Amino acid sequence: MKKILILSAAAIGLATTPVALSQVLSDTTDPAAPLYQPVQLLSQGNSSMTYDARRGVVTMAPLLERVTPAVVSINTVTEGRVRPETDDERLEMFERFFGPSPQNRGPRAGLGSGVIVDARQGLILTNNHVIDGADEIEVRLEDRREFFAEVVGTDPQTDLALLKIDARNLRDLPIIDTDDVMVGDYVIAVGNPFGLSSTVTSGIVSALGRESGGGGDRYADFIQTDAAINPGNSGGALVNSKGELIGINTAIISRSGASNGIGFAVPTRTIRNVIDQLTEFGEVRRGRIGVEIGNVTPELRSGLGLPSLAGALVQTVVEDSPAEKAGLEQGDVVIAFNGEEIEDMADLRNTVGLLMPGTTADITYLRDGQRRTTRITLQAQDTERDVLDERTADDIPSMESFSGATITDIPSDLDLRDGDDGVYISQVRRGSRAFRSGLQRGDIIRSINRQDIENLRDFERFIEANEGPYALVVERDGQTAFIGVR
Repeated sequence: MKKILILSAAAIGLATTPVALSQVLSDTTDPAAPLYQPVQLLSQGNSSMTYDARRGVVTMAPLLERVTPAVVSINTVTEGRVRPETDDERLEMFERFFGPSPQNRGPRAGLGSGVIVDARQGLILTNNHVIDGADEIEVRLEDRREFFAEVVGTDPQTDLALLKIDARNLRDLPIIDTDDVMVGDYVIAVGNPFGLSSTVTSGIVSALGRESGGGGDRYADFIQTDAAINPGNSGGALVNSKGELIGINTAIISRSGASNGIGFAVPTRTIRNVIDQLTEFGEVRRGRIGVEIGNVTPELRSGLGLPSLAGALVQTVVEDSPAEKAGLEQGDVVIAFNGEEIEDMADLRNTVGLLMPGTTADITYLRDGQRRTTRITLQAQDTERDVLDERTADDIPSMESFSGATITDIPSDLDLRDGDDGVYISQVRRGSRAFRSGLQRGDIIRSINRQDIENLRDFERFIEANEGPYALVVERDGQTAFIGVR
């Protein structure tokens, strides 16, 4: 007797619109039937879900048999600092009641996960925060073999680290281009949460190009997923329904510290570049173009007459930088770089961060409504401040008016880098709309909607003749930025 099996997306854990999946299956009593039979998903030959004819269940077991051997557990030991000899009775009394001070404690243990990315060379990728500061790193494979690992290199800006073990018969994961990943794709997270090795969870890609709030010194372009990621999952694999690596699990947003359905993974677009550079140099060498950038807000779009909100707005061009040599100016909007479209300031920063010094790329930008393209050659980042080259100005909320700000001519005793043309904000009332917008006492307004302002009268004349929104160029502490004002 034949049976018709119809499954919906919900029945297999896919958070998408239910899709009928049908297949004619023989009675499970037939011993000659193949153990696993593919279930066709969305009319594609995707084999992540297979039908176990003998047990009568849909399963991902064959996929995981290929994936889990490539995911390892990482245990670290950090030696405690030894207290110097002292006769301080107060310190001894303190430790008697409150325990030893940090420098007197013994070794500290940590745990995480890693992914074998090159079986032949024994290379394992993990998060930098998993092994940062560790004196000893031990890798445990799924088959229970254990090896001490050496650090090939680390990259704190992407929170990635590359390890190496001397082992044979390893299995690695194929790495695909993250450009092929789409929101809604089915994904599987494999790792070592809470020390429970080879733990598997599943979900979908919730979003792409996310910033997790890890701080301005990070290159953030994360895949967001609702697959459960918990402490110990850091450095583990995020794979697609074909068992291909699409990301390295790295962070979560949670009040409790456990999974709350919001996890982040470093995409393979970043991973490949980091692996190549750590393998060759032991570090990641990034180029710079020498600009400070911001997002195009609705107010700035209107004030500058831009066609859309897409692109990265050039706030400042660093003197003698590649950007200056290429002819970029304040107010230009970068819309493409090295053949890739630029949606916002983070997009430009991450795209530039993938390229090495000396790389020459095309940069396309808008100026006065005209699309222009030129070539630019990246320089090396020379200092810690250059790590944030392509620095991003904080988004400043728009305000309805200048209410709360006292604007005057520029005082004669101010020594300003760019001269005394413009107006001066001498006071901002706390709690006012001007204050909430981000304007500060001491700000210098240099121009409005690309028109230079000479003095207070010039400023007032422009405001009276033109309705907002306005795009202000504001100088603060020697740096300039655009602020959108209604």
